Amino acid sequence: MEKIYRNDPCPCGSGLKYKKCCLGKDTLAAATPALPGSFAGELQELVAGRNFGSLKEANAYVGWQIAQRNRQGREEFEGLSSEQLGKILYAPFDSPQLVTFPVILEIEPVAPVMQLFDHLISAIGPEGLKPTATGNLPRKLCRDIARAFHGEEGYLEVTKFGGINTEPDFPELHVTRVVAELAGLIRKYRGKFILGKKCGILRDTAGNRALYPALLEAFICKYEWGYIDRYPDFPFIQSSFLFSLFLLIRHGERQQIDSFYSERFIKAFPMLLQGVRTSEYWTPEKFIGNCYSLRVLQRFAEFFGLVEIERIGSRFLPDEIRIRKRPLLDAVVTFHC
Repeated sequence: MEKIYRNDPCPCGSGLKYKKCCLGKDTLAAATPALPGSFAGELQELVAGRNFGSLKEANAYVGWQIAQRNRQGREEFEGLSSEQLGKILYAPFDSPQLVTFPVILEIEPVAPVMQLFDHLISAIGPEGLKPTATGNLPRKLCRDIARAFHGEEGYLEVTKFGGINTEPDFPELHVTRVVAELAGLIRKYRGKFILGKKCGILRDTAGNRALYPALLEAFICKYEWGYIDRYPDFPFIQSSFLFSLFLLIRHGERQQIDSFYSERFIKAFPMLLQGVRTSEYWTPEKFIGNCYSLRVLQRFAEFFGLVEIERIGSRFLPDEIRIRKRPLLDAVVTFHC
């Protein structure tokens, strides 16, 4: 049997040296049980009865079979292959052959986050804005923006059980301010909020069509989505945002209830259910589904104007949430698959 040296190309076809890839996987039998799902059994059937001249030849055949499998679309991934899904999860902004995000939108972004950001930069203006002692926006400003954002009737509804006394009492504005700072669009300087240099450059370039992508990327990459809710961390829900956008693009032409998307998300990533305890109030599927609906569909997709949501029943505890994608979604992200 031909010996494979440490610095030889790995016979699995990865392109790495053997010492940095499959060194230690001494036999085919030891490797195949680790393959996902039923593929290990399928692979053993494929190699059964075959005569390989060397371990190197056998491993090369296994590597080719795995590569072929990874390029096949999978039903649980909505037709995406394992290879494509890997890029969506781990290189969402660095896979132009699969997905692209324009740095300047072709249409004007109409979204709650942009409405609030416009109010924010108008209040800061060229002279800056003095924060409170705790570093937040002034209370009167928060109330004024809330009235403009919600309308008088909506303002009375959202303050029914508690007024806006500090910036965090107006969560949408608070998140907008935090994300704008993370994006480098505003900052604190000599005791004031001021507009960052980046904000001026983007405004002069294309206004909100250039500012929106900067806010979007900061919200996805730098802001913690679980910051203002009471669910566990579940960081994977945020890091897999691009798969959620793929679902919305694929199914969003028709109005769907929120569980339509959460069920497909859980089907693709059932490992999220591990460690979630069943209680008298919810199943693991319901618990993860509610967290997904809140973080992804409402506080991300709706907040950034990617979907429109119809709430049936109470505004705060709706009986049903119905979702349809908006044209902005197709302007924000394009999949090439």
